[in-house]
Amino acid sequence: MDYTKLGRTGLDVSRICLGCMTYGVPERGAHPWTLPEDESRPLIKQAIEAGINFFDTANSYSDGTSEEIVGRALKDFARRDEIVLATKIYFPLAFNEARKVPNASGLSRKAIFAGIDASLKRLGTDYVDLYQIHRWDYGTPIEETMEALHDVVKAGKARYIGASSMFAWQFAKALHVAEKNGWTRFVTMQNHLNLLYREEEREMLPLCRDEGIGVIPWSPLARGRLTRDWDSVSRRQELDAFGKTLYNGTEDSDRQVVEAVAAIAASRGLPRAQVALAWVLHKAEVSAPIVGASKPDQIADAVAALDIRLTTEEIAALEGPYVPHAVAGFS
Repeated sequence: MDYTKLGRTGLDVSRICLGCMTYGVPERGAHPWTLPEDESRPLIKQAIEAGINFFDTANSYSDGTSEEIVGRALKDFARRDEIVLATKIYFPLAFNEARKVPNASGLSRKAIFAGIDASLKRLGTDYVDLYQIHRWDYGTPIEETMEALHDVVKAGKARYIGASSMFAWQFAKALHVAEKNGWTRFVTMQNHLNLLYREEEREMLPLCRDEGIGVIPWSPLARGRLTRDWDSVSRRQELDAFGKTLYNGTEDSDRQVVEAVAAIAASRGLPRAQVALAWVLHKAEVSAPIVGASKPDQIADAVAALDIRLTTEEIAALEGPYVPHAVAGFS
């Protein structure tokens, strides 16, 4: 396993982060394709044994059960001080039912203070290493959000704070507000980046590079679309309502990208996932892509991708078919 500093922090993280949305009670929340605890634990253990020390979940995943499953597994399989544990705040637990309940979501001071305490309880830990805002809250002043997050850090409940998908101007504003007031600054950006969605290259990645922000992309394999034939469909793809909103309207060029991944993988004798991940990993701004895994070989492929170096010609072939996409992944 390779390790790197997370942005400009002194925190060492594995170059692969295990995304834990996959682990949760299927009957709870908005992700019926998740794995129950007995199927999740061996994969979390495998990740630890492979040297992965970075784990990302969220309060809203599977109605909070992802945090519970991940917390119990990490307690059983690793020492707390050896693990970098990340979770998020913004969405309500009962994702569909609670949207209209006052204070059930968002980034108000009340929501953040209640959310961190509830997440720590579910995770079974006194602190998280990285506490992230899952989305931008248009209904709460960013000053209120940043001061509340600063207070969470000063209370010892989080070591660092991070953000997720938003516009670059919003992220720049949040960084400015924190710096202006002497509050804790965001150190990471968890954004949507893969060979089928590269819009973050326009503004967000240059901003992160300039500000020393660690980039930890979600969906680096485009919900698995980059790992299989274009016409193949997984169970998750069939059930993932959010995923269906991410890659519509550019099917012709996206198909060509998928075919380019397949061609390079075949010429190298490699799984497609390794090639697609190697492209994400070659970007200087990326600290650790967040990889979901429902099968042992998916973890093995993610780790193996660290050893792949794409040539200039291969990168050009992978990037050549891309066309501009509508902004996706912010909701």
